[in-house]
Amino acid sequence: MDVQTLRLFREVAAGATVTETAARAHLTQPALSRALRRLEHEAGAELFRRSGRVLRLTPAGHAFRRHVDLVLDQLDQGLREVGEIVAPDTGVVPLAFLHTFGTWLVPAVLSGFLGEHPGARFELRQHGEAGLEAELLDGTADLVLTSGDPGHPQLHWSRLLVEPLRLAVPPRHRLAGRRRVRLADVADETFILLRPGYALRETTERLCAEAGFVPRIGFEGDEVETLRGLVTAGLGVSVVPLPHTAAFPAPHLELTDVDAARDIGLAWAAGRNLPPLSETFRRHVVTAAPRLVPSDLESPQGTM
Repeated sequence: MDVQTLRLFREVAAGATVTETAARAHLTQPALSRALRRLEHEAGAELFRRSGRVLRLTPAGHAFRRHVDLVLDQLDQGLREVGEIVAPDTGVVPLAFLHTFGTWLVPAVLSGFLGEHPGARFELRQHGEAGLEAELLDGTADLVLTSGDPGHPQLHWSRLLVEPLRLAVPPRHRLAGRRRVRLADVADETFILLRPGYALRETTERLCAEAGFVPRIGFEGDEVETLRGLVTAGLGVSVVPLPHTAAFPAPHLELTDVDAARDIGLAWAAGRNLPPLSETFRRHVVTAAPRLVPSDLESPQGTM
């Protein structure tokens, strides 16, 4: 079995037609069909059944695909590591990060690193916490920037800093003129929250419980900036990080009756060594991130 045929098999198995796959590989359709038949002969089983213009995997094909994915992923990782050993300042760092870090933390650490390693490239993805964990476990990201320790036995995590959380209220809210409030002061109000599955949602519910109430939810979203916008429009209040871009009309008030903060850290897979460039970037982030945050963010002791 040659590598090219396995790559062609994976593409067709993912739903591409024979015509599309052959065109991308600069092959004729008959040549691709013959290669797939040879693969089935070597595997000793029928891997595809035709359904219209698309080939569908058989049960044997599904089983074979799982192993092909693993083999090709390991091969690509090995080729990447060899390339980075030969040219250590070039290569690709697959990085995933929490949505809220895209406006301040990620640009800062990337620009600092690229200043020292201009040949480096990044594959960037944004997710909530569950998606970040999956990126590491699936091997599609080498590193993730997330809030809080994932607590997974197959992942390492290093705290970078602690980010304070604030109560965002509408500009004309009765508390808008205050700098500090108690979370209990808004126990009867409508809350704008992230959907379940986001760590900030869990943190907000925990803080409300510590303040003695269950939040009444008016809206659930996927982006912190959406929450801020709805708070500004007067639809409710929300516990969010301080904005790191242009000032929002919604006041962000310090909370005095609960410890409103979240950890920010870097995670990577525990079961394998990082490729050289990703390891270099990991060390850069651990060293640089605490120095890159605004002055109102407090860096923890004993980061690493």
